[in-house]
Amino acid sequence: MDSKPIKEAISFSSEKVKKNALFESPRLFYDLYCLLPVQQQKIHSHEYSDKVYYVLEGTGRFTVGDEERELPQGHAVIAPAGEPHGVRNETQENLVLLVTMAPRPS
Repeated sequence: MDSKPIKEAISFSSEKVKKNALFESPRLFYDLYCLLPVQQQKIHSHEYSDKVYYVLEGTGRFTVGDEERELPQGHAVIAPAGEPHGVRNETQENLVLLVTMAPRPS
């Protein structure tokens, strides 16, 4: 059984959003995205893959399609395949997200 302690995988980079891989297979990935204050994942899309963000710590400002919303700890949001999406940390606290994407983009 492959098991990982999530809290131990949290790490940040002052240069850009830190993406820490937890699990990956040919069919999906499950990552930890760590954003310092003012960092962002620019709006982009994946033609054939759905992405789910779960806010583990902090509050993020998410964009999915034409909608933008601030989501706190404990909330999840899905970006369906083809929908433009991204996230920003507009707070003074760190933001930690669990991110799943399937199928894994090629």
